[in-house]
Amino acid sequence: MKKAWLALVFGSALFLAACGGGDDEATDTNTGTGDTATEETGTGDTATGGADAAAGEELVQSSCTSCHGGNLQGMGNTPALSDVGSRLSEEEIHDVILNGRGGMPGGLLQGEDAEAAAAWLAQQQ
Repeated sequence: MKKAWLALVFGSALFLAACGGGDDEATDTNTGTGDTATEETGTGDTATGGADAAAGEELVQSSCTSCHGGNLQGMGNTPALSDVGSRLSEEEIHDVILNGRGGMPGGLLQGEDAEAAAAWLAQQQ
């Protein structure tokens, strides 16, 4: 009985460590304004936008998948990020990254990292 209890406690701790305070840029699925700002990713800004988007993708993949899933499909009570750009503008995504929302703590990414992640996530529709 003690082994089963110990396994349960250890498993719970492992699960909470993976999903509880990790690096993620969660966004709520309940709000959806600013679709026009992210509907098209302009090609006139490819020199900096492309680099930011590539860096943003790497940051999101390394920081968000532990809670939002490998394909950013959402897991449990964490929302999907695979189509977050259709629900939130880049500015709103950036605000969530910096300040948090719901169960997601703010400040997981800062400065240019937060901007790059927000730019890439805004393209996901």
